[in-house]
Amino acid sequence: MTAPASVVDSPAPTSPARRVAWASMVGTSLESFDFYVFAYFSAFFVGPLFFDPLGTFGGTLAAFTTIAIAFIVRPIGAALFGHMGDRLGRRTTLLWTIGIMGVATGLIGVLPTYAQAGWLGAILLVVLRIAQGLSLGGEWGGSILIATEHASPVKRAFYAAIPQLGSPVGSILSAALFIVMTLVLPAEEIAAWGWRIPFLLALPLLAVSLYLRWSIDETPVFKEVVAEGRRDRLPFARMFAQRPGAVVIAIGSALLGIGSYSLMNTYTINYGAEQLGFSFQDLLIATTIGGLLQLVTIPLFGAWASRVGSAKVVAWGALGTLLITFPMYFLLQFATFPILVATMIIGGILPTMSWAALGGLMNDLFPDHFRYSALSVSYAIAATVGGFIPLATVAIGEASGYAWWHPGIVLALLSLLTLAASWAAARMRPVPEVGDPEETPAAPEPQAAGPTA
Repeated sequence: MTAPASVVDSPAPTSPARRVAWASMVGTSLESFDFYVFAYFSAFFVGPLFFDPLGTFGGTLAAFTTIAIAFIVRPIGAALFGHMGDRLGRRTTLLWTIGIMGVATGLIGVLPTYAQAGWLGAILLVVLRIAQGLSLGGEWGGSILIATEHASPVKRAFYAAIPQLGSPVGSILSAALFIVMTLVLPAEEIAAWGWRIPFLLALPLLAVSLYLRWSIDETPVFKEVVAEGRRDRLPFARMFAQRPGAVVIAIGSALLGIGSYSLMNTYTINYGAEQLGFSFQDLLIATTIGGLLQLVTIPLFGAWASRVGSAKVVAWGALGTLLITFPMYFLLQFATFPILVATMIIGGILPTMSWAALGGLMNDLFPDHFRYSALSVSYAIAATVGGFIPLATVAIGEASGYAWWHPGIVLALLSLLTLAASWAAARMRPVPEVGDPEETPAAPEPQAAGPTA
């Protein structure tokens, strides 16, 4: 397994860092598109089409539960694909994750509804959602690493932010598609057959994503880990043995970035339509405007993280979100379109700070030989919590009579947890980089993992 000295001594990247980062972002965008298509779809169509006998409220709960199912299995997918990423390579693993996601999403588009086949469609929907969740478990960590491990240390925080563009891009594409559909198709035709179109589009998008990921090289960092014989037999176990505190910090740091997307793009759309009287089209337009703004702010926050540190940017985003949470939801009750747009913008920018810098924060917490497992598992656990946010917020809304402040409780709690975790991350020294593609460190110990948390 040991490579010739020339390989170890010259781990220069064979793919430019910028090209790799953007290729990673495109792949993440397509994965996000697949996932957000279901998020938008679930808010309006999953209940009536697949869970009709449960009634309006029961169908809504079932729809949000199908979202949660995918998040429940994400830690399993993270452990599986994290192991593959640390043993077989970042690039190979990302080809698997995008393939599973694309095929599962496409198959949702051909499922029979309850009216056509009874509960069969609902059962198959749950199975495909499990496949999507397993895929997502290994996607995020790999997309961050494929970008950062091709970059120099001083630019890694910025390049860690580029794959984060995938979430707003996926949200914009899926929302724009539904906006177009609502303009050209009557609601009854969308419910009858039009809802299948976004899912079937996943198949040609899958071909694009596979091509882009096939065209990039394995990271120089992983190549050096292999050349030096430093791969762990069980990276998942080594992660918990060496850096358990860092895992807890990483999970807490991810809660706001993930949870705010789940709250704003899934629950708030359903809440705005059913309780506040907004039209589906207005909600999607407002969401799209917020997503477009993120295309500008995410790279800017990434550049800022390169200057001041990723953990500090995550902390500032959490603090800002905490301060504006309740005023934002109070104003939303006036139910005007400008206020709705302002809510999506303001309620998106501040959590976006925490989201943009998250990859850089996590990258600094873990050594290269189990980094894929660590990033994937930490993120997946936080995402599992995030998957229950629409369900929990519905329950709080029912208990409070849908008082204006009920979503604010959830967002404020997420902000507090992320603020505390990012403060702890800022007080830790970054893990020394062993497999740096642009530096030659002075003979580190093979299993040096940095300061234990």
